[in-house]
Formats: sequence, structure tokens, C-alpha cells
Amino acid sequence: MGNIGSVAINLTIDDKKVTAKEGDSVLDAAAGAGIQIPSLCHLNMHDSEIMNQPASCRICMVERVDEHKSKLIPACVTLVSEGMAVKTNSQKVLQTRRKIIELMLSDHSQNCLECAKNLNCELQKFAADLGVKRNYLEGETTNFPDDTSSYSLVREPEKCILCRRCEAVCEGFQSVGVLSEAGRGFNVTIDTALGAPIMDTECTFCGQCAAVCPTAAITGAVNTTEIWAALTDPEKYVIVQTAPAVRAALSETFELSGGASATGKMAAALRRLGFDQVLDTNFAADVTIVEESTELMHRVKNGGKLPLITSCCPSGIKFIEHRYPDLLEHPSSCKSPQEMFGALAKSYLAEKLGVDPAKIVVVAIMPCLAKKFETKREELENGGHPNVDHVISTREFVRMLEEAGISLKDLPDEEFDAFMGDSSGAADIFGATGGVLEAILRSFYELSTDKKLEKLEYEMLRGSKGVKEAKIDLNGDEIKVAVVHGLKKAKILLDDIRDGKSEYHVIEIMACPGGCIAGGGQPYHYANEEVLTKRREALYSEDKSKNVRRSHENEAVKNLYDEFLGEPCGEKANELLHTSYIKR
Repeated sequence: MGNIGSVAINLTIDDKKVTAKEGDSVLDAAAGAGIQIPSLCHLNMHDSEIMNQPASCRICMVERVDEHKSKLIPACVTLVSEGMAVKTNSQKVLQTRRKIIELMLSDHSQNCLECAKNLNCELQKFAADLGVKRNYLEGETTNFPDDTSSYSLVREPEKCILCRRCEAVCEGFQSVGVLSEAGRGFNVTIDTALGAPIMDTECTFCGQCAAVCPTAAITGAVNTTEIWAALTDPEKYVIVQTAPAVRAALSETFELSGGASATGKMAAALRRLGFDQVLDTNFAADVTIVEESTELMHRVKNGGKLPLITSCCPSGIKFIEHRYPDLLEHPSSCKSPQEMFGALAKSYLAEKLGVDPAKIVVVAIMPCLAKKFETKREELENGGHPNVDHVISTREFVRMLEEAGISLKDLPDEEFDAFMGDSSGAADIFGATGGVLEAILRSFYELSTDKKLEKLEYEMLRGSKGVKEAKIDLNGDEIKVAVVHGLKKAKILLDDIRDGKSEYHVIEIMACPGGCIAGGGQPYHYANEEVLTKRREALYSEDKSKNVRRSHENEAVKNLYDEFLGEPCGEKANELLHTSYIKR
């Protein structure tokens, strides 16, 4: 419920005088006063762009007390009114919430210890908070098959509580609309059209449905078993790469300062797990910028397809392949940093180390569940080998550390290994919306003009606004650029390109709110803007701490081109670092 006016409304919540705004819900007013009312279905996402409030869970029931009577009301959809008096913790309220939890549990899987969201489940938490320790109700239960068809997501409909958060984010934020309510009566569930396996739909595997699901009805696919097996296989040489957004979120799970980058401790932890080489996706991000900046220069100079659309986000690419196949000449042909890293690890690095590429296993730790799908694309192979063998999410990485008894806070800071471990500050900001384009502009401007940028920060491209734009003066020529996160907003810009209305030269598209910092595989944040702001600040802080802040000035990248690749966008670079897309 958004604010629709500035009129002050006075009410009482738990005997505390509270002032709210006209149009606020009781839930809003209570939160503003520091009073927490539990809810499972309510979702206020990204500055109220997405508001899910079907009032279906009824956990937020409160007691409205009038002079002679009282009644229970749902706090999420009841608007405040002058003089209203509300109790959020009366016995009547607590008994009602307990009964609602018991009813939910009566048709819910009871295998908590085996569940992917054990100790991260909101239903489990509220049951514990309300003292519901076992299910007292018996009766018929629903029986829906699991969907394990995709590489990125696992759906277990028997754990669905019909909160419809997934539906809200899939349609409202991404405009993909793969998930919706299906069935009737007792057999109502959230499903795909005609019950198709999610792998056979237009799902982009952004994972935002998994990020907001309060239970484990939708979770990320788990690949840690394969990683443990590779680490214990003496015939395998296991290389790990880590994306910038991962280090920005790890501190939240290991009692470190929130918003602090855990880069050094992360490198130390990876060595303790037994990886043969501990390297950084940021190195490949710098290579991506060199390639993408060169590609942009070629397009601008030679009349190529504009705007160039950045290609780092696999969900954005899959969205274009499904919905805009006529625009497939617009995305950059550059592979994502994850895939560039894998291609270079099995060629350049293998040569440096004297290791047979067939024995190399490349593991990527990513904030993104779509990266699991990306690594299975046939176009992303070289020499018969996939560029990347396995992808695990930040959550899976945390689970591996917990299984191994490794605590980040007890580790020293260590450096990445050589050759593909060095990176510039420009690579660090890839994890935040606007970061890829800002990094491109730092290099594109200087490579195009032979001038140094006096100020590296493009503040107008930063922040949580859905669409951001800027104009860059390039020796008298104006370059127009745009940044968008969320596929619903991207659709607006893509429609303009299709209709011939776009005046941009470059567009950065990220599917997730705020960029990779809110990827579907990150520690659960439920679209909490405060959490995302801290992650974003950690990346910008990391950028500022670097001596080198332009990708094209990374000495390790220069050596790569001098020793191995030749020129950017040249024959060898195209063979290893560029790809093509599919009309789906």
C-alpha cells in the first residue's frame, strides 16, 4: 500500500500513539513505529514498484478495538483511519495466528531437516515464534510433483503456501509471467502454463521467485556435491572464480561488518576448501570491458547496430532471445565474464601452468542462478570443453564453508593467485546496476579520445532508480547511454529499439533489482533496500581502494593480450571470448 496523500492520520497501536499518512496500511504504520507484524504473503519490493498483498496468509491479523466491540482485521490491506485503535499481540490475535500456522502446516511437507530452506524458512520461523511445535491437525494433503527440469531452479509445489510472491515478482518486476495460480479448490497451486516443466517455458532463470519465496516451494538448484567430488579427485585440477557481488554479501552471514567486502577472507577460505587455483572473475570482467569497449568503438565508427546492449546478464539475454529475437544483433557478442574466465582458464592459464585442459575443472561462485543455465549453453564451449563446468551460488558457497567448519571471521586476508587474479576497480562495480556501463565508459572514453578522465565516477548511473541515463561528450560527439534493472523496465527500452525510437548508443540491462547484488543466489534479503545499499557501497568502496581503476590499465590484462590474444576483438579473441545468440 503506497502513500496516496500527505494528510496525517493519528491512531493507537498497542497503546502507543502513532502518526501515519493517509493511504498507509496498518502494517505500514506499525512498521514505521518500530512494531513488527508478521506476514508471509505481503511483499513491498523496490520502492513499492512491486506490491504483493493478496491478504491470503492472514498471519498479519490484528485486533481493531472500538468502544464496545473488537474484530480481527488483516493489517496488510486495512487502511489507517483517524482515531483507530489496534492491538497486535492480544491473546485473541496470537491464538488466531497459531491456528493459521497449524492449518498451513497441516498441508505442508514436514521434512524440515532435509529442506533447502531449513533455518531460512519464514513459515518455520513464525511457527517457532508462536510456539507451534507440531501439527495437531490431520486430513487430506495435496500431492504435486516436483519440477527439477532446469539447471537453475527447483520447484516443490507441496511446500507452496499460495502467498503469490513469486507470481508478483515474475510478472510485476520481470514481465515474464511464467508463474500464476492454477487449479481449483483444494488443488489450487502456483504453476506454469499447462503445467509445463519450467525448462520448457520462457523463464529467464533470474531466480527472483526463489529470492522472495518464504518457504522452499522454489529454490536454487544445488551443485555442491559435484564440487566436493572434484575437490577430492586427484585427477582433477580445480580452479575457482568468484564474482564481485559474492564478496559484498558474504559478510552478512559470518558476523562481519555489514556492507564490508570479504575479498581477502574469501580467498583464504577457498584455499582451505582445497581449490588448486583461487582466482577472480574480476580479471575476466576487465577483459570483458576491453572487448566490449572495442566492440562499441567499432560499431560507432563503422555504422554497426546501435544501441549496443551489454551481455553480462544471462537472464537479460534469454529474455531478448524469447521476446525480441529480431533484436539479437544489438547485444554485445562478448561472453559474460564468467564464461570468458572459463575459456581463458582452459587455454591461456592451462598453458601457463602446464596443465592438460581436459583435467581442468572450472568452478564459478556466482550471485546468480541464471549462471547455472548459462554454463550449459552449447555456444559456450571451446575445443569440446564447456568454458565453465560447475556454478554454485553464494548460498551454496556459504553452505560448503559451514559443512567444512570454516568461519570467515577467523581467517586472515589473503590475495588471489597470480595470472588471473589481478583486477581493476572498474571490475568490482560490475555487481551493482550501472557498474558495467560505468566501467565501459571509463575505458571507451579514454581509448576513443586518448584523454584521461578527470572524474571516474558516473554518479548519474548509480543508485536504485529503475532507469538511469546520461550523455557523454566524446570530442564534441554526444554519446547517450542508459541503465536499466528489472526486465519490465528493460522491455520499455527494447520496445523503443524495435520501434526505431531509441537514441541510445549503449544500454546496460540487469534483470535483478539493484543488479547482481540482489541475484537469485545471494543470501536471502527479501528486497530489503537497506541490505542492498550496503552491498552496493561495499563494491564502490572496493573500487576506490584500488590503485588501478580502469580495465584497460590492468597490467595482467595487458600481458594477456601481448602474450596470448593479440589485439582486442581480433581473431583469437573472437574465437575464445565472443559468442552468438539463439532465436527461441
